[in-house]
Amino acid sequence: MKFRYQCLDCGKIIETDEIIYTCPNCGGTEKPGEFPKGYLRVLLDEKELSELKKKDHVSIYDFFPYDVPNKDVYPVGITPIVRPQRINKALGLKNMYCKMDAYLPSGSFKDRASQLIAAQAMAHKVNKIALASTGNAGAAMSCAGAAYGLDIILFVPETAPINKLMQSVLYGATVVPVKGTYDDAFLLSIEYTKHFGGINRNTAYNPMTIEGKKSVSIELFEQLGRKIPDMVYVPVGDGCIISGVYKGFYDLMKAGLTDHIPQIVCCQSVKSNAISQAFKTGKFTNIEASTRADSISVDCPASGRMAVKYLKDYNGKCVEVSEQEILDAQMTLVHDSGIFVEPASATAFAALKKDLPNIDKNADICLLLTGIGFKDMAVFDGRVSLPASIENSAEAVIKRFS
Repeated sequence: MKFRYQCLDCGKIIETDEIIYTCPNCGGTEKPGEFPKGYLRVLLDEKELSELKKKDHVSIYDFFPYDVPNKDVYPVGITPIVRPQRINKALGLKNMYCKMDAYLPSGSFKDRASQLIAAQAMAHKVNKIALASTGNAGAAMSCAGAAYGLDIILFVPETAPINKLMQSVLYGATVVPVKGTYDDAFLLSIEYTKHFGGINRNTAYNPMTIEGKKSVSIELFEQLGRKIPDMVYVPVGDGCIISGVYKGFYDLMKAGLTDHIPQIVCCQSVKSNAISQAFKTGKFTNIEASTRADSISVDCPASGRMAVKYLKDYNGKCVEVSEQEILDAQMTLVHDSGIFVEPASATAFAALKKDLPNIDKNADICLLLTGIGFKDMAVFDGRVSLPASIENSAEAVIKRFS
């Protein structure tokens, strides 16, 4: 589909077939200690969008700026919807369901962005992609690289969970651990592409990451019988996923397939709450994040300004939860529904539980679950342990259960 770019800050429209990351006027003009400025939004051709309402069924690929070749090589979607009856009953909810993006090829939501970045690279005949990640985005891009034969250069904080880093190593990426934070790794990956070329996949910095992530909203619309939920709870760190969720519903609305955007809830840890605080105060100030939910632990949210704008424009809200509430939510999900997710995903459920007094119990509520629990097993150290072995005898069985 034809597209152009628009700067989120100055509104400048940019029409180009070249790869572009930030607004030439606003990029880098933020004050020290503030969220980045100059990030771009992709605007699809309105005439082509309006044609989509004539179709009985739409695919996520109808809304993409680039064609995705050989989709079966790296299939993204359709992820299942799970309706956890025991949890709904316990919370008094009529229709809460979980969108299981933890079941994507690499085990996280980040496959949605990586598929489109791979398509962008192939469209421009570029074979090298660089990025920074705390684990999930890197694993997803590395997975896509293995599927399509692309070279992936991945900068990661050395403290990132080993399970996630080993995923990328196994997929064949060039993994570069950094003695620093995600934000440090982010800057180094940009330096890499400046000096050695290739496409930079960094979250929100490359506008196509949000375009890829918007596919979850379009997919959900079709799965629900061409309807949208009343509310969507989204775990948030750098703001790219929630911006993508909004963009998907926005494009559906622009296509005339729905007449509104659902209420979307920004779910953050109190120890990584930069976007929530910006929403409340209007000040786009960086923080020092320290949450155990590493996938949403972000000091300087790349898509923070865009996320806040969407939240304010479309009746969104923010809910902050404690570290203990996140860990408890993770255990409740796995014990009472069989859904095993990493702490970042559990943040969405923790926020829902905290928000219960403020919601309509009859509403259609979607929890977006973004990463599978096997990605960070170290989080259970000191919390869960294997039971002691018994002797190999019938007597031991009887003794154990008597």
